[in-house]
Amino acid sequence: MPARLLSIPAVAAALDVDRRTVYRFIAAGDLPVVDLRTGTERSRVRVPAAGLEDFIARRLVGSRAPVGDLSP
Repeated sequence: MPARLLSIPAVAAALDVDRRTVYRFIAAGDLPVVDLRTGTERSRVRVPAAGLEDFIARRLVGSRAPVGDLSP
């Protein structure tokens, strides 16, 4: 089964961030990309859906106390 590839705007929408933030994650090596460039035209990158899922899983924060509960 071929990997599902997501556009940069789709990844930005899924993460609720700006496209520039997605490019920063890519530049930092946090998000994998597939380059679909053909010839000398501009790069056309896509993020594998599994790579986005891994990215989110790595950034999950453990459970926290409910808001308003400041007891230790």
